[in-house]
Amino acid sequence: MITLRPWLDRLLLATLVVTTWHKLHWSPGAGDVTLEDILAAGFVGLFVVDRCLRRDWRMHRVALGLLLAMAALIVVYLAGYFALENSQQLSQYSKGMTKFLLHFAFLVAGTQHVIDRGERLLRRTVGAFVLGLAINCAYGVAQLMAQVGAGVNLDKAVIGPLTFGQGSLGGINVYGQATAVQSGSYVSLGVYRVNALALDPNHLGIMLCVPILLLIPFSLRAGLRSRRGLVLAALLGFFLVVDVLTLSRSGFLGLACGLAILAWPLRRQLLVPRLVVPAVAALGALALVLTSSPYVRQVVRSRVTLSDNSAKVHFQFFDLVQPVLDAHPVFGLGLNTFSVYYEFLTGKTNWGPHSFYIALLDETGLVGAVVFAAFLAWVGLRLAVILRASHALQRLGDSQAGDWHDLAIGLSAGLAATLIANVFYLTMQFYYFYGVVLIVAAASALSAERVRRLRA
Repeated sequence: MITLRPWLDRLLLATLVVTTWHKLHWSPGAGDVTLEDILAAGFVGLFVVDRCLRRDWRMHRVALGLLLAMAALIVVYLAGYFALENSQQLSQYSKGMTKFLLHFAFLVAGTQHVIDRGERLLRRTVGAFVLGLAINCAYGVAQLMAQVGAGVNLDKAVIGPLTFGQGSLGGINVYGQATAVQSGSYVSLGVYRVNALALDPNHLGIMLCVPILLLIPFSLRAGLRSRRGLVLAALLGFFLVVDVLTLSRSGFLGLACGLAILAWPLRRQLLVPRLVVPAVAALGALALVLTSSPYVRQVVRSRVTLSDNSAKVHFQFFDLVQPVLDAHPVFGLGLNTFSVYYEFLTGKTNWGPHSFYIALLDETGLVGAVVFAAFLAWVGLRLAVILRASHALQRLGDSQAGDWHDLAIGLSAGLAATLIANVFYLTMQFYYFYGVVLIVAAASALSAERVRRLRA
């Protein structure tokens, strides 16, 4: 029998690697097509072909649960179609529906495929997701060095040829100017925020919350006495450095909440001298830098204030929810139509609401918010399944119980950080979020299956 499963493995892993590389896109027609779109569409199409060839339409109940969530959201979005008022809104609605269908089809097909292939592919899936962000961050560091050292826009040199000039070529984000002392005199230095292959430094900062929080439990358990532990610690430190370079307040907020969630299950590993002493030393060094460098103090002060124009804009967007709910309380304005409705206020046709929850309420109404909240609750239950399975595996003496436990708490903290950070941004609309849900859903099914197998 012809099998396409090895090719499906490769396509799935490739899609997860590039799931945060948003600058790689092309414009063949009215809208942009990203590299993620191409690979995800290829995977979904090949998945359907493989199923037809094998005449196998069985689906695991976890994948069926995702399919049910997809159907419920489609009903809500189709109902929102009747609130459209002009061709511009229809165009935006069509783009939003196309993206949603592709995202969720990838989620359902990817979850089923990983469940079919087993734990080995699940581990490779997690590795591909982390690897993609590591490459993204490496590009970000190179981007910063090229800009500071030679004044070179790396996007034009790298992204430009790859996308025939159609990708995002704006380069590193220029935050502003800060004053520093050099050779006894004050000079003005540029302040940059790394955006790497993401479209915005805030997007990168929020997306980095997931691998950081996911790697912390594994890194603490592995320690520094093994090759695996050293690699995990180095990778974790690298992610943290790049996260700081994004200067993303939303990312820092999400990361802080995620760390607070991890603090309780990891309290025994954290409160040991070999970690407490370096942490105190690092905080002391940071305090020394802050007190001795006006440049650093100026940058930090600008990011901790909530009275700057950027923060005010974010908060003002929340005032836009009530007028929409008054006019369209049930199903909202229609998917992806916020920018059209508020063009008179923003002056732009592609201006998002800067909050996933504002978009959810304005574009899908109260019904859409309830349905999506139910979907998130279902994802939370999947996380609880992984955690319960890890405890059961530990009682059964399974050597992999620790890995499942670390995966459960790392994913829980990463998902919580994403939910918190999206109060001010919309990264939950990106492929990486669906990649995280894919890992959660597949891991819940495979961990429960492992428990049943060992008990038998």
